[in-house]
Amino acid sequence: MHILIAAIGLLGVAAFWWYRLKIMNDAAREVADVFGRVQGNVRRKKLRKQAALSPLTAIDDPVVAAATLIVAIVSENGPVLPQREAAIRLVISEIADEKKTDEAVVYAKWAASQIDDAAIVVDKLAPFLRERLDVAERNDLLQMVNRAAQAGEQPLKISDQRMLRLRQKLGFEVN
Repeated sequence: MHILIAAIGLLGVAAFWWYRLKIMNDAAREVADVFGRVQGNVRRKKLRKQAALSPLTAIDDPVVAAATLIVAIVSENGPVLPQREAAIRLVISEIADEKKTDEAVVYAKWAASQIDDAAIVVDKLAPFLRERLDVAERNDLLQMVNRAAQAGEQPLKISDQRMLRLRQKLGFEVN
């Protein structure tokens, strides 16, 4: 009889610890699920942010980068009307042939429409252009932005802060 009681006792102890391990396993699984969801949310947020910037990260040509920068700054105050687009095409045609100008302006309009803030475009493209352009070409780029903004019946007033930020990101000394 005492062997039977000992066996039942051992079975009871084994059942108790089996149940405790099962509960601990479930708790660990829940913690891992929560951690996985948090990691997934962080990863998705990073991908969304990267996808928002993808039109800019895909640019590998200084002409397209310059066109996108000009369109973004000019379109900051409103949509790019045909007259303003013609002015942008004119300034881009100074540095590229006709086919390249068309491609650059079309891509620039699309990329600028994908990103709401011109500051993001300046922050992403100006360092790219700084690496690939010499000082004279960077000065020409600043003049191109001003000419595109001033062309047409209604000249645009580009904010001094935007131009200051552009000059700074292009590597010019700013006072």
